[in-house]
Amino acid sequence: MFSEKGKKGNLLHAETPPLLAECYNQLDEYFKGDRREFTLPYQFEGTDSVWNALIDIPYAGTGSYKDIAVSIWNEKAIRAVGSANGKNKLSIVIPCHRVIGSNGKLTGYA
Repeated sequence: MFSEKGKKGNLLHAETPPLLAECYNQLDEYFKGDRREFTLPYQFEGTDSVWNALIDIPYAGTGSYKDIAVSIWNEKAIRAVGSANGKNKLSIVIPCHRVIGSNGKLTGYA
């Protein structure tokens, strides 16, 4: 979309569905540094326990794949955690970008 002045921009309109408008507003607040968690309704696809563990990683914090596996009571589920994390379609809202390897480095899960 373009603004009235011809500059590139995203505009909300009267016909924008309320949920989409709320999503836009919360993401805008997050990127401006005014929001640290999201309150949007969403449904998990896959393992709820992994998604809940991802949501529990605090703003600006990190957790390892092993930490998450241990938190869901299955220390051997590291690959399952990586797989679920890689399927995350809400990567800002559900912070898969905060998951690192046990050594503190980024790993090969995508």
